[in-house]
Amino acid sequence: MADIMLSKSEARTFLAVYHGLHGEYELEGKEGIMAYIRRVGCIQYDPLNVVGMNAELVLQSRIKNFDRRMLSELLYADRRLIDYWDKNMAIFPVEDWPYFYRRRALHQGWCDANPEAAERTRAEIELRGPLCSGDLDDNEKVEWAWGPTRMSRAALEGMYHAGHLGVHHKSGTRKYYDLASRLLPEGVYGKPDPFKTDEDFYAWSVLRRIGSVGLLWNKPSDAWLGINGLKTAQRMAAFAALLADGAITEVQVEDWPQPLYLRTRDLAVLERSLSLRTDTAAIPSRASVLAPLDNLLWDRKLILELFGFEYRWEVYKPVPERKWGYYVLPVLYGDRLIARFEPAKQRGKAPLRILKWWWEEDAVADEATRAAVIAALERFAAYLGTHYDAAEFVW
Repeated sequence: MADIMLSKSEARTFLAVYHGLHGEYELEGKEGIMAYIRRVGCIQYDPLNVVGMNAELVLQSRIKNFDRRMLSELLYADRRLIDYWDKNMAIFPVEDWPYFYRRRALHQGWCDANPEAAERTRAEIELRGPLCSGDLDDNEKVEWAWGPTRMSRAALEGMYHAGHLGVHHKSGTRKYYDLASRLLPEGVYGKPDPFKTDEDFYAWSVLRRIGSVGLLWNKPSDAWLGINGLKTAQRMAAFAALLADGAITEVQVEDWPQPLYLRTRDLAVLERSLSLRTDTAAIPSRASVLAPLDNLLWDRKLILELFGFEYRWEVYKPVPERKWGYYVLPVLYGDRLIARFEPAKQRGKAPLRILKWWWEEDAVADEATRAAVIAALERFAAYLGTHYDAAEFVW
C-alpha cells in the first residue's frame, strides 16, 4: 500500500517545484548552482554546442540571470565542482569524489597494462603543469573507445578515468589535465572506498538517482545508466533496503499500477508543492526552455506517462529518421510540457532564431501562455548574450 496518493497533475507539480522550474526563481548565482547540483547529485555534460552546452542549458532554466562564467568558475577556479563520470559525462560537487572510488578502480587496468606511458604522462604533467594531448609526443597509435588514437590521448584519458588526473580547465571542448592530487582537497583525494559492501554501493547509487530525477520507479530506466554492475536483482535489493531504512517513500499515482518513489528527505518539497496548488494566487505563471539531457527528462518513458510528452533527442539519428529535428528543446509551462522547438545555431550576438516550433496537441495557447513563452524566450536569449524579437514568432 502506497504511503501517498497523488494525481498526475500533483506529481507533475512536485517535479516542477523540485527542479526549480515552478513560479518565481528560487536559486541565484553560484550558491544557487551549488544548491541545485547538490540536490540532484549531478548534471550531465555534453560537448555539443548549438545554443550552449547541456549543463549550461540545465542551469539557465533554474538559476536567475544565469551566466555561463559562473559554472566555469565553480569548476576551474573555485574547484567546488568537478568533471567526471556519474550518469555518463557529468558535473558534480567535489565532495562526492570518494563515492566514485569503485568506478575509478575499474579503469585502473589501463594504467597497469601501460605503466611506462602512464608514468611518462604523469612526469610531464608534474614538471610542466596542465597539458592537453597536443602537448605530448607519444604518437604511437593504440586502440581506444572511439577507435584508434594517439597514445598521448589514451594515456591522459586512461589516467583521468582511473582518477590520477583531473580536468584543470577546458578551451572550448579541449581538456587540459593536471594531477588529481593538485586539484582535489587533501581531505577528499585519496579517501578510501566509503562502501563496505556491494549492497551499500547500490543502495547509495539508487538513492542518488532517485534524487537526480525527483520521482522514479523500480524498473529499467535510462536514469540508472552509469551505475556499474547494477542489474535487476541489485536494483530490487537496493529498493528493498532503502524502503526498510525509511530513506525512500512510495507514491501511488492515480490510475497507474506502477508506484513511484521519492527520497523521504524530499517530502517537505512535496508538501510545499501541494500547498501551492491550493493557493492559485501563489502560482505565478512561468515557462522554461529545458535541456535535451535535462534531469527532469532522464526517464523518457516516465515523462511520457506523466506528461503525455514523447521526447527523443535526435542529434545522432540520420536526417531521414528524425521526427522533429537536429537539436530540439522542450518547453515547460506550469506543470505541462506544452511545446518544443528547434533553434538555429547561435553565432555571436545574432538574435535568437527559431527554425521550427511545435505545440503539443493538448496545449492551450491562450494569451497568458503566449506571454509566458515569449518571456521565457527573451530570458533564454539573454542567457546567450543576445535578444529575441517576439514579432518574428509564428504562432
